[in-house]
Amino acid sequence: MPVTGLDHYNLCAPQEMLDELCEFYCDVVGLSIGERPDFSGYGYWLYARDKPILHLSQARNPRVTTSEASFDHDAFKCTDLRGIKGRLSAKGVDYRFARVPGTPIVQLFFSDPAGNGVELNFDSESA
Repeated sequence: MPVTGLDHYNLCAPQEMLDELCEFYCDVVGLSIGERPDFSGYGYWLYARDKPILHLSQARNPRVTTSEASFDHDAFKCTDLRGIKGRLSAKGVDYRFARVPGTPIVQLFFSDPAGNGVELNFDSESA
């Protein structure tokens, strides 16, 4: 069965950090809290329009890694570059602006409260 796309990703953290991450991804990135199945653990499903794309789940057991590979960042396709830059500045979030060479795509890069990278992609600087 071929993969047809990315459905969602999940970040695990202690409950207090989940609340902080939820607030950040809603207030800064622009996702919204949506319906979540009645799982036994604490968490949130955050939506972009009508799709739950970010799951925040309470960490039950610390994971042990055996390689040097790690999660680097999540990336979101966005609109309203000017509005989001204003929101980031108003929230005191430092960000880096970049252009994808040979394309009209522009990007903003910053970190969430847990230190995960966040990338916002816009079709053009006027988006």
